[in-house]
Amino acid sequence: MPGKLKAKIVAGRHLPVMDRASELTDAFVEVKFGNITFKTDVYPKSLNPQWNSEWFKFEVDDEDLQDEPLQITVLDHDTYSANDAIGKVYIDIDPLLCSEAASVISGWFPIYDTIHGIRGEINVLIKVELFNDLNRFRQSSCGVKFFCTTSIPRYYRAAMVHGFVEELVVNEDPEYQWIDRIRTPRASNEARQRLISLMSGELQRKIGLKVLEMGGNAVVGYLQCFDLEGESGLVVRAIGTACTLDKITSGAPASNDLPSSSGPLTPFRALPSNPFSPAPFSPPQASRQSSSSDTDLSLTPKTGMGSGGSAGKEAGPLKTLLRQQTQTALEQREFPFFTLTSFPPAFLLHVGGVVSARSVKLLDRIHNPDEPETRDAWWEEIRQEIKSHAKALGCHAVVGYSESTSICEEVCILSASGTAAILNPRYMREGCLDEPSPSNCGFCHIPYDEFNMPFPAQLTYCYLCRRQKVPDVLFTTIDLPSDAAVTGKGCLIQARLCRLKKRAQGEVNATAISNLLPFMEYELHTQLMNKLKLRSMNALFGLHIQISVGENMLLGLASATGVYLTALPTPGGIQIAGKTPGDMSNEHHMLTIQKRINDTIAKNKELYQITPPELTEEVVGSPIPEPRPRNRLFRSHSESSDELSELDLSHGKKDAFVLEVCAMHLLILNPLLTSFFFSLGFHSCNTEVMPGIYNWTSGIQMFTSVRVLRLSNANLTNQGLNKIFTDLCENLLKSLYFKLRSMIPCCICHLNFTVAVPEEELIQVAVTAVAMTFDKDQTQEKLADSETEEQLQFPLELCVDCPSASTQPPSKTSGRINRSRSLRSNRCSFGGSSVTVVKMTPLSFLPGTRVVKYLGIINMFFIRETTSLREEGGVSGFLHSFVAEVFAMVRAHVAALGGNAVVSYSMKECVLMENPNKNQAQCLINVSGDAVICVRELDQEPASSATSLGQACTSGMEGST
Repeated sequence: MPGKLKAKIVAGRHLPVMDRASELTDAFVEVKFGNITFKTDVYPKSLNPQWNSEWFKFEVDDEDLQDEPLQITVLDHDTYSANDAIGKVYIDIDPLLCSEAASVISGWFPIYDTIHGIRGEINVLIKVELFNDLNRFRQSSCGVKFFCTTSIPRYYRAAMVHGFVEELVVNEDPEYQWIDRIRTPRASNEARQRLISLMSGELQRKIGLKVLEMGGNAVVGYLQCFDLEGESGLVVRAIGTACTLDKITSGAPASNDLPSSSGPLTPFRALPSNPFSPAPFSPPQASRQSSSSDTDLSLTPKTGMGSGGSAGKEAGPLKTLLRQQTQTALEQREFPFFTLTSFPPAFLLHVGGVVSARSVKLLDRIHNPDEPETRDAWWEEIRQEIKSHAKALGCHAVVGYSESTSICEEVCILSASGTAAILNPRYMREGCLDEPSPSNCGFCHIPYDEFNMPFPAQLTYCYLCRRQKVPDVLFTTIDLPSDAAVTGKGCLIQARLCRLKKRAQGEVNATAISNLLPFMEYELHTQLMNKLKLRSMNALFGLHIQISVGENMLLGLASATGVYLTALPTPGGIQIAGKTPGDMSNEHHMLTIQKRINDTIAKNKELYQITPPELTEEVVGSPIPEPRPRNRLFRSHSESSDELSELDLSHGKKDAFVLEVCAMHLLILNPLLTSFFFSLGFHSCNTEVMPGIYNWTSGIQMFTSVRVLRLSNANLTNQGLNKIFTDLCENLLKSLYFKLRSMIPCCICHLNFTVAVPEEELIQVAVTAVAMTFDKDQTQEKLADSETEEQLQFPLELCVDCPSASTQPPSKTSGRINRSRSLRSNRCSFGGSSVTVVKMTPLSFLPGTRVVKYLGIINMFFIRETTSLREEGGVSGFLHSFVAEVFAMVRAHVAALGGNAVVSYSMKECVLMENPNKNQAQCLINVSGDAVICVRELDQEPASSATSLGQACTSGMEGST
């Protein structure tokens, strides 16, 4: 299907001075698409040129429109020497190829240089005209919609969910090619950035082709990752869930309307006609078939981080038959995986627990970019293992599935995780049904046979229905179901771990890492279990475990949201029991620690309002099950030392123990610290919805924070490293609480931590989250009839030469900013013109607003390098300005599409490399999200994103630290 791309260069502003004599610039623009380049006239001696060029026209195939970005280069004309580059702009054309998205890209784009950052702006108009499809052998996937959100988009309904799609493309990394010896840093960075943009477009097109082969029209939960393999090459991967989405029109019956996105009041409540209605699963036509069956794997099922779900006895032979048929249909699929984390009621029947797999590989050089079989085989092996683990749990599907890598030199750790689950057989076979409201405890019932469990677990009858068995603890990678019965409030729970390793090369290094991984995962599991017990909670949601590899250490970070599920039993206490050599002082010290543990548990139960219902035979109408055995074995070596004596941490039997007293202090420290800020009015979680809080206001503040620590002591032990890493994460959270103190009471949601060891003895922690205010005295019903004012901590509406923008954060009394009901009022003055502020959030919604249109996916990769690190404020100043520039460029691209918000925003990659001795540093950042148009709940028309030129704040920033 050939098409015509048209681009017009209108004007520029705030260009840098390139001629020292006149302190002006002779600027012109090159517009390049594929191998065709056009140039504007030179606008002499001006920092605000007005080109008003003619329309530059490119006649290309739609395949090229998907793969290639429009490349705009601004240069300074020199008569007697080579033209000097000012900066570039890469514009993705794909959003214009969907009939429901934007029809024109029009706006001010920041001119970006990989050495100097943002250097002014350029105003561009872009249009695309597609002709009839004349190609029988289709190579493009125009019209397939992509969504980063891990739930069905707000004004769509899913007519069918086809299942898992994946693809990867490989190439050589220009940074490591021989020509680098004669290439400048700027040229190397730009070659790398352009190649990554091309590979990203090609990957998205190939994913779209697979979706079309399945009969779908959209990819939900699209996750794209970049593997920078150094001299081995560059790999761009993507996974997602293929769906057939139907748009819900404004004239549709009210019963089909999706829940409002005004906040997580009931974000996926049951509907009379459920919008998420997957019809029978259609088998995918995968381009690569598995070479081995999961039955051939001789791997011991590693159920990983928990158990849960319910298999109970099926009610009647028909239900059993339907379940068997559904299970058979899904097992015949190569990978019955779903990247979605949020589901409507009645779709998810039972949850079996987290299943995970890791593998260590030695990287080899990519010789032929057209043959990515090696990397494909690696991931296929991991996925087959995940599938076998789910099958061992009696489940036929994996939900909340994700993949990640960690690379250091020639070693790569591949990780994959998800939640084993059983899906509703009626949804699988009959499509959209008027499904009765499910019970709020069904997903907790175990799906496996209680007499043939794949791991040791303590089972008891469900504390709600009293009919099915439930486990003592439940770990999942999905969000908390909207219909789940929860007692009290939830909170963020983290486990952190450092492990030293000897420097080695090749297979010796890979073997050493492989030997450490199982113990690290087990110790992270132990920490999570103990911290969960100290808070008197029994379930984790949104579990995300990262293992990052460095030259001489491994970092592990596990984050989840802890809750008390009413259906599960009350967690047992923790008691120290054991013998320690020495006098009575040791025994007294142990008793003191035991008292602190008991006091902490009691305080947390009161603080999180955890009051389990008391069960009697008269109330439940059935016998109360016998008291279960206390606890299984939970052993932690995370802060162990051979010189100190061993302690047992258990309740009743010798089940759980820690190896030294100082480990108990670290174990108790984190809950006490969290409890302290909780009592001040701060709540935190890594899921979209904070359990127990519903009365959100429209106050919202997104932020990104990056901390880098260089280890100075070369003789550190594992214990010392653990403390340093823990302090780094805790101080990062404390700094966020301090900066957001004017928003109390507030909840920090969707906390996404990423850890890395970019260089030897360098630890990096980055976090992206959103702070949302709520009224602790307001009920959920009152919120629908009243609208609250916004309350911001960081200066959101900052822009260059903006006299009305305050650079000071508001105080607690002045933090409220009056806004009208429409987002059209979110404007500030920019050189006399009105500028729309583009909101950004990692959530799939904006509180107090409703998404009325999805404009396309934002997937951008940036490289920033400096040779004047100290002059830019050191690592902190360099990172701060770079993150602010990334925010500004994302906002500009969204505004140019006609949008006023970015939802499901995430920073998947943030890698810093520094050389303080040479005053140099380089950082790579990859961000993604969904560009949308939002309106206030009471508005009748969409909020206009900007003026006709689509202006956007170039220095707008949502708080990067």
